[in-house]
Amino acid sequence: MSQSPLLSRRKTLQMLAGIPMLPLGAGASAALLTACGGGGGGNASFKSVSFTGMAAPTLAAPAAMATTTVGSAMKVLFDDDSSQTYNLAYQPFFITGDMVSDGKGGKILAGGYVDINNKPITDATVAGSERQFFSDSPDGTSLLTVADAKVDGVKGKPVFAVVQFEYTTWAQDGKSDMYGKLPSPIAVLTLDQDQKTGKLSLVKYHNVDTSKVHGLWITCGASLSPWGTHLSSEEYEPDAFSIASNAMFKAYSKNLYGSDTAANPYHYGHMPEIIVNKDGTASIKKHFCMGRISHELVQVMPDSRTALMGDDATNSAYFVFVADKEKDLSSGSLYVAKVGAGFSIDPSATGAAALTWIKLGSATSAEIENLASTLKPTDIMTVVSKDPEDTSFTKIVANGKTEWIKLNAGMEKAAAFLETHRYAALKGASMGFTKMEGTTVNAKDKIAYSALQNCQSSMVAGNAANVPGNGVSIPKALNAGAVMALNLRGGQKDTSGAAINSEWMPVDTKALLAGEDISADALGNTGNPNKICNPDNLKFSEKMRTLFIGEDSSQHVNNFLWAYNIDTKTLSRLMSIPAGGESTGLHAVDEINGWTYIMSNFQHAGDWGGIHAVVKDTLDPLIKANYKNKSGAAVGYLTGTPNQPSLKS
Repeated sequence: MSQSPLLSRRKTLQMLAGIPMLPLGAGASAALLTACGGGGGGNASFKSVSFTGMAAPTLAAPAAMATTTVGSAMKVLFDDDSSQTYNLAYQPFFITGDMVSDGKGGKILAGGYVDINNKPITDATVAGSERQFFSDSPDGTSLLTVADAKVDGVKGKPVFAVVQFEYTTWAQDGKSDMYGKLPSPIAVLTLDQDQKTGKLSLVKYHNVDTSKVHGLWITCGASLSPWGTHLSSEEYEPDAFSIASNAMFKAYSKNLYGSDTAANPYHYGHMPEIIVNKDGTASIKKHFCMGRISHELVQVMPDSRTALMGDDATNSAYFVFVADKEKDLSSGSLYVAKVGAGFSIDPSATGAAALTWIKLGSATSAEIENLASTLKPTDIMTVVSKDPEDTSFTKIVANGKTEWIKLNAGMEKAAAFLETHRYAALKGASMGFTKMEGTTVNAKDKIAYSALQNCQSSMVAGNAANVPGNGVSIPKALNAGAVMALNLRGGQKDTSGAAINSEWMPVDTKALLAGEDISADALGNTGNPNKICNPDNLKFSEKMRTLFIGEDSSQHVNNFLWAYNIDTKTLSRLMSIPAGGESTGLHAVDEINGWTYIMSNFQHAGDWGGIHAVVKDTLDPLIKANYKNKSGAAVGYLTGTPNQPSLKS
């Protein structure tokens, strides 16, 4: 692009919104301004960004394996062929379990759990050391602004981060498994953005009151809507037919309501939305009309109506929700895909597998919430685990299990939105994926990206969970997973021939990147450490032309955060997560008040598996020392510093 050689500082900073990893400090700002004509009268313009990856840490430096380690760099290229390189770093806002400011002169526990009455939930597993439960698993994060926001204590400009906490792994006794047994909190962080450096500082921590939406269960990935709200998730839908024997859900109900039978399973497995207020508080909605599936991450397309949803289950599928109105997810139509011939997870394969769409139904959130509150599962359908030898039943595979189901008369809508997996299988959808995690969109090229954490079980021909003929079938498992690319088009019709009212429907799917299973190396990795492995979080930056990938891997001793340039096809390792932890909370923000950020958290550091046998004894005491005896985890962002303080014209 061309520009005047003399630019105001503000205009130049806005132009530099495409430069990542700001804030870089005042020296870096001066360097960039000089390079772009802000100081010396030159007329070079920002052109592109590339990353120099870091090596994976090893036991030669055990401290690096036991914390967030960043050894990568960012190179900014200008159109006069000049460039500047910046070293990257990680900046946490807090470690969960810290006492932080509540904005009212007091303190609040970061990541702390509360019940339906917003009262602290106590961990009493160690006598004499009772304390409030707090999470070691922060996940989905959104960075956003609100018009005319004003929060006491902010000296620069107020910026807000919405952070959700998926679960806590263990009680403080280190023995009591707490996964899924506590109601997931969501917090709004008011951040003070320094207008000279772009640095973000925590001013206020506010817990969102989730009582009006029955509390939240296992909130995982998240995204920022085009209209500036935080789109959350409830990762798994508790099986209403077996809820009486579900010890995890009973414990959840007990911690939330004080009764192990008070929570209704049909109230969970939906998509919550957080709306931040001007003062750093927030309200919440739960959209019951987007399908009750294993919501991992929802990506709303630029039309502000079409949502592609991750479905983190065995026998999962591509689901799309098309809202009736822009910026309003409270009513619309739900679709599920059939996968055509040629499906492959090999990025070198030619062609792509076509996607066609089955309409499951249309509904409002209010009517489905009413059905959820009034219907029992047996009101909707009959489900049996053995062949009833009755032709009125249909054999399906759902959540890795073979079942026979019979839909009750007039219950199509209830089934579509409350028993979505089973109903989609009944309607002939391709329910064959495993662990479909994050989704994101490259709007310029109209391509969506979808992470398959693992390609196994229901995806593998001959496996008991695989459905022959459903289009999702690979010859052998790829435990290391893959990232799929889906072309987006308008003018599509569903399988009944009715028009789909969206210009952003996926029409095919093809592998973009894949991991590689290996025999255990000297460190214990069973996935190639120089390739992605078990991709989970995905976020795409339009200005950087970069797909960011966070791992949830049981095959990498340390999980990594990667950057993949879709034009140059370059994959760069940006950050290493503490061993045994998962890379979460990924959010690439192209511009907020002239600055660009990449948010990143981690979960459950030191959660050891079989691959950690070589490193566990060395790293366990280090991680315990770094992260509150393995009870804490970091919430923060990537930043950087220049190699030199300024550039001369």
